[in-house]
Amino acid sequence: MKRKSLLLVLTLIVVLGTVLAGCGGKTEKNEASTGTEQKTGSDAAKVSKGGTFRMNLHSEPPSLDPAQAQDNTSGTVLNAIFSGLTEMDKDGNAIPAAAESWKEDGNKITFNLRKDGKWSNGDPVTAHDFEYAWKHVLDPKTTPAPPYAYQLFYLKNGENYNAGKADAASVGVKAVDDYTLEVELENPTPYFISLTSFYTFMPVHKSAQTNPKWAADANTIISNGAFKMNAWQHNGSIELAKNENYFAVDKVNFDKVQMAMIDASATELSMYQTNQLDYTGNPTGELPTDQIPVLKKSLPNEFKVQGIASTYYYVFNNTAEPFDNAKIRKAFAMTIDRQQIVDKVTLGEQIPAFGFVPPGIKGESAQFRDEHKDSELMKPDYAEAKKLLEEGMKEKGYTTLPQITLIHNQSDGHKKIAQAVTDMWKQNLGVTVKVESQEWGVFLKNRTNGNYQIARSGWGADYNDPMTYLDMWVTKGGNNDAKFSNAEYDKLIKDAKATSDQKVRMENFAKAEKILIQDNQVILPIYYYTTIGLVKPNLKGMFHDFNGSIHFNNAYFDK
Repeated sequence: MKRKSLLLVLTLIVVLGTVLAGCGGKTEKNEASTGTEQKTGSDAAKVSKGGTFRMNLHSEPPSLDPAQAQDNTSGTVLNAIFSGLTEMDKDGNAIPAAAESWKEDGNKITFNLRKDGKWSNGDPVTAHDFEYAWKHVLDPKTTPAPPYAYQLFYLKNGENYNAGKADAASVGVKAVDDYTLEVELENPTPYFISLTSFYTFMPVHKSAQTNPKWAADANTIISNGAFKMNAWQHNGSIELAKNENYFAVDKVNFDKVQMAMIDASATELSMYQTNQLDYTGNPTGELPTDQIPVLKKSLPNEFKVQGIASTYYYVFNNTAEPFDNAKIRKAFAMTIDRQQIVDKVTLGEQIPAFGFVPPGIKGESAQFRDEHKDSELMKPDYAEAKKLLEEGMKEKGYTTLPQITLIHNQSDGHKKIAQAVTDMWKQNLGVTVKVESQEWGVFLKNRTNGNYQIARSGWGADYNDPMTYLDMWVTKGGNNDAKFSNAEYDKLIKDAKATSDQKVRMENFAKAEKILIQDNQVILPIYYYTTIGLVKPNLKGMFHDFNGSIHFNNAYFDK
């Protein structure tokens, strides 16, 4: 998932509940869990029902249409107001949500929807709502083209339909009846169940079929999650209210959720300190980096830092001058001091990154990053960088480089990192790079459309497998903002999707990452994220999952 914005010796080898299943045999899921476990007995008396949870989104969500969303600002809201077939618990396991159970048989999965599932307007949530939503994402006529359509290529004929080579009826998702959804995959996919918790797989109410602008206004958003839209002041704030029609409404404790849109980290911190916010920090908010050491000491019981499976990086537009030359890209990547950035700029115990797949992601028998060291992919080398720059400029026929601009979305933290990196390029490579800050929605559109040379980026796992990082770079992929294209890379990813042999899959991923980083330097990895924030002492039950997404649907205030 695209990110706006320790890993404390990341021992979090999160094994999603479905990673060990679905490899050809029959398995069945009948657990009717609905999320974070409520307190019982004497502890139950401490749970305060009601109240308003207040947090910062930082900026306007670019889209609240599950088919169009591609960032964690939109995702944070969608995870509160929509419910997929499954949802993630605090340990990174997929648990029942809109589906109360499912049965796997090789490439086929049958989901049994709960009969008490309702939309916020009282209509029943049916299998037809899921079938429509998924096929809408894949529909080649859907405009704009959904960036995450490739996540549904696991469905039989999903990719063919998206490419106009098959019809909708042939796609492997079908509502057998109102409460039975039958799914057929191209190949056994161990992590598919966990994927159904992702917002691209969420259902859409039938009213969306006749109103293309349904997701742009609070009054027309009909949802099926723990909360519903109550008010949306664009570029100002969002207010959510408890959804009385939610199937597990008894486990929703807050009456309301207020989401501010403050893009200044100092202001956000001030709002927390003056009790206007109950939580401040990642994934959508931000603490001032220069205040992190002070806050860690002054508020030890409220300061929280957690390693997450996510990578902060710069992406090169591989089709724009001068970065249509691999040697020039490598020169820029080899002349930054990542350790200095995390020690002197970000101050959040992040880990310098030399690859794209972060720690915490499962490999063959351990973490992928432990089995395939990122230190083997690249290393800083200022002398070699200058040589490569000279060679690249000669190949391009340059006597001087064209003007270069680095763009980032509005954020004090991104600005400081950009300044540090461009200073390093000036000092170590003799190149001057202009820095430009852009509003989140504008920035995201420019990056997606390739209207940039270098852009700040971040990626968090949509599920616990290296595929969630590496399949985004296939030719014409919906999130391939680098516009990178490599036939060998594409084949490695395609072959990894076609087998359940973990050894073969991980070997393919390692080869693909080598092509991505060592051979072509498509992106410039900077660090592996931590999530940092301040939590009011009476706020309980809120958590960040393995990829850093925030969960507050079952949170509450301690009495």
